[in-house]
Amino acid sequence: MSERITENERFGTNLFHENVMKKYISGESLEVWRECVRTRTVLPEKIAADIADGMKRWALEKGATHYTHWFQPLTGETAEKHEGFLIPDGRDGYRMEFSRKELLRGEPDASSFPSGGLRSTFEARGYSAWDPTSYAFIKDKVLCIPTVFCAYSGEVLDKKTPLLRSCEALNRQAVRILRLLGDEKTEGVQVNVGAEQEYFLIPKALFQKREDLRLCGRTLFGADAPKKQELEDHYYGAIKPQITAFMQDLNEELWKLGICAKTEHNEVAPAQYEMAPFFTDANTANDQNQLTMEIMKRVAEKHDLVCLLHEKPFAGINGSGKHVNWSVSTDKGENLFSPGTTPADNTRFLLFLAAFLKGVDEYAELLRCSAAYAGNDHRLGGQEAPPAIISVFVGTELERVIDSIIREEPYVDRGDHYLTVGKDILLQLSKDNTDRNRTSPVAFTGNKFEFRMPGSSQSIASPVTYLNTILAQELKEISDSLEGCEDRLQAVKALIRDMFRDHKRILFNGNGYDQAWIDEAQARGIKNLRNTAETIPEYNSEKNVRLLTENGIYSREEIESRNEIHQEKYCGITIIEARTMLEMIRKGIFGALSAYLASLSGDFDFEKKLSKKAGSLGNALLQEMTKLEEAVQEAEAAEPKKKLKIASEEIVARMADCRKIIDQLEKIVDERFWPYPNYTQLLFTI
Repeated sequence: MSERITENERFGTNLFHENVMKKYISGESLEVWRECVRTRTVLPEKIAADIADGMKRWALEKGATHYTHWFQPLTGETAEKHEGFLIPDGRDGYRMEFSRKELLRGEPDASSFPSGGLRSTFEARGYSAWDPTSYAFIKDKVLCIPTVFCAYSGEVLDKKTPLLRSCEALNRQAVRILRLLGDEKTEGVQVNVGAEQEYFLIPKALFQKREDLRLCGRTLFGADAPKKQELEDHYYGAIKPQITAFMQDLNEELWKLGICAKTEHNEVAPAQYEMAPFFTDANTANDQNQLTMEIMKRVAEKHDLVCLLHEKPFAGINGSGKHVNWSVSTDKGENLFSPGTTPADNTRFLLFLAAFLKGVDEYAELLRCSAAYAGNDHRLGGQEAPPAIISVFVGTELERVIDSIIREEPYVDRGDHYLTVGKDILLQLSKDNTDRNRTSPVAFTGNKFEFRMPGSSQSIASPVTYLNTILAQELKEISDSLEGCEDRLQAVKALIRDMFRDHKRILFNGNGYDQAWIDEAQARGIKNLRNTAETIPEYNSEKNVRLLTENGIYSREEIESRNEIHQEKYCGITIIEARTMLEMIRKGIFGALSAYLASLSGDFDFEKKLSKKAGSLGNALLQEMTKLEEAVQEAEAAEPKKKLKIASEEIVARMADCRKIIDQLEKIVDERFWPYPNYTQLLFTI
């Protein structure tokens, strides 16, 4: 028998959720707040003042001393500036103050965050504004108020605002199409998201000895350990006591914030783990995932561990992704990607499915952009990560359904039941009707889609924003074509057939790693954007600009700014990694090599051979290091487009050449002299 955790127990104790609000604000204020959230309208001043007072009293009772507007700038992380509740009151007195104005609006410096040219360094003012759809919470005795963030001139400078806009765009168009399908009861739809989070845990003492891990989040070199993941013994294996202790403490901290960590287990690679939360609305899921990443790092520190969220901290083994499970449901709780329980629902399912497939096909490059950045370039296309080519996996059974609709023939399932659109037998697809495809970027999993391309360190806001927007756009086009139709059922049937027929090329159920698929994708006209540098120009294509502006997600200027930020960040990360590698070579590897060579007496043949081989590799490394230095200098002096080309082609290639030599040296040089912890130590010490 299940037990319900009340608000007085551990779950949600640091969250200003509705059960808490009932104790600190009036019933009238709570009802007005609920209605404003439902209708997306502005809170009256009196109600905002009551909520601010209640929020302050709750926070002070919880021991909070400061408050902050917690927002998500275009760094992809979170930001906060703490303000004290305590202010002078007369000559010798003090009082605790938190007003309506302080709840609703803050003024962080907008020039010190990425803006892509929207703000100059001398134009500092920006605004943060309370997002009343997200609950406030307490972290480190600070009341955190989730907010959106914009420039003084109104341009959006955060990731939350576009996400909220996309949810509203999808809500608007989904309700519209449901009305046309005869649904008069649904008043709104909600995007539901569950973001699986993969990560590595390594000993803190070893982490501190690796400059590349400290500055870049990944190892820039490192020879393979004798054992990697060949034995498949780590996945779902017994969790070691130190890791169990970490997970228990992590759960405690997440529970306090109302984040339910449903699943936790060992992942495939050594030292790799995963946690997955319950589904919730997209805005909350995004906030919770940002908090989860932060709390993972902090809890790990308490256990003398370091949590690595980089997509590929170690070469040769699995990288870490963040699988975004995404679905859409009505305010009555009906999943729009579920076949449903009546023939009418079945038609609705097929229409939403067809619309989504069409959207992915038409805006595949935009989805690719949402997961394109330096860290993910090292992960995509290997060790269970999807390839860079966008495709959709629906499974054999559902693909047979789609084929039958295209041919306008009744579908016969395994039980000899028939299906046609809008009548006859229901489409009863089992959730396990086909095997899982780990190489698919977008996979249908029974009643939702799993976008497997995003990387473990990134915010889920942009991927979800684009998933929402492409579906909103397709539903809008469908609604436009259905309005005025006399025989709407026949029109829907024709639309479903045409969308499946015209966009079937995006379906692929096979092995995404196979060269045959790469060749076939090219023949189908599907782009293979292999890395971030190839992807960046696609972002502000006219097609994507039109999609995002017409649906009210961004202005053209905001799109151009994000493209500039995207490019700057890629180049910046690549150059930082190159500088770090150069410093580790100069200050660590050459010294270790010299000491090792000096230790060899040369009295034995094997010493002579080792000395000759190590010396030769050292000379080769010096040559490659010089080429890398030159590439970095050239990139630093180049204009943006040329810098991108140098970073993605020259610097990446030169770093790979250096790494190849360093990894060979590591296998030769005595461990007593090698200055950095190796893969065996990093991955197999715990």
